[in-house]
Amino acid sequence: MKYDEFIATVRRLGEYESRERAEHVTRCVLGVLGARITAQEAEDLAAQLPGDLAGALRAEERPMPGLSPDGFAGAVAARLEGASTETARWDVSAVLTTVTESIDGGELNHVLSQLPSGFATFFGHPELA
Repeated sequence: MKYDEFIATVRRLGEYESRERAEHVTRCVLGVLGARITAQEAEDLAAQLPGDLAGALRAEERPMPGLSPDGFAGAVAARLEGASTETARWDVSAVLTTVTESIDGGELNHVLSQLPSGFATFFGHPELA
């Protein structure tokens, strides 16, 4: 999947009014994800993502191991202006569903193996279920 297609998919799933908002949400979600998985796994995932999204996975300075799904959504909400944790859950799902469509199944399994139970629901947007 190319960068423009990735962002267009996030925009459609997240129902964002602008491409810029979809890009911002994508970078926030990937930043939190990159801090939650190992550096090696972030590199492996980055290798399968389009364009400069790899930089978003490496942008977070502090590791965030052990975040629950709600904690993950809360960390994303803190980066998005005016977002509630519930809104951030929608945002996370829009981005991570698009990630699922962009990477191979083996890589998805590697990422999921580093996350606590409950994260798999983020990787399948409610509209697609």
